[in-house]
Amino acid sequence: MGDRVIPAALQGKAAQFIGSIDTPHTYTYMPDIGKALVTLGQHDEALGRAWHLPSPPTTTTRAWLEAIYASAGQPFKVSVMPPLMVSGLSPFVPILRELKEMLYEFNEPHIMRHDAYAAAFGDHASSFETAVETTVRWYRDHHAAH
Repeated sequence: MGDRVIPAALQGKAAQFIGSIDTPHTYTYMPDIGKALVTLGQHDEALGRAWHLPSPPTTTTRAWLEAIYASAGQPFKVSVMPPLMVSGLSPFVPILRELKEMLYEFNEPHIMRHDAYAAAFGDHASSFETAVETTVRWYRDHHAAH
């Protein structure tokens, strides 16, 4: 969500989004991904299977967007491109042509549970609030420097 949403939120502009913002979706915080990958790389018992990595509790994209805008100190604004528009524009806009195949990930529930990872290696998922606050702070500091 980062570059597509947070700079717009910091500037008080509408985020551009494709897909339903009211469908449950699991988002994973980048530092949690890094920590989990290091952990998996250090344990032989992690080999030979897929792992869902620690993530904050599943919520809607709208909840994430609202929290990001609140953290940025701006009113929530979003512009959602309807699926019909994505389909209509996809022959002419290469990125939409590619995204058209992936729309199901944003229009249907996308829920991951990391119970197996937590049982094997502990649950170090950051909270929703921590993920939002630290990410918005990073963007604020990073973009202010440029």
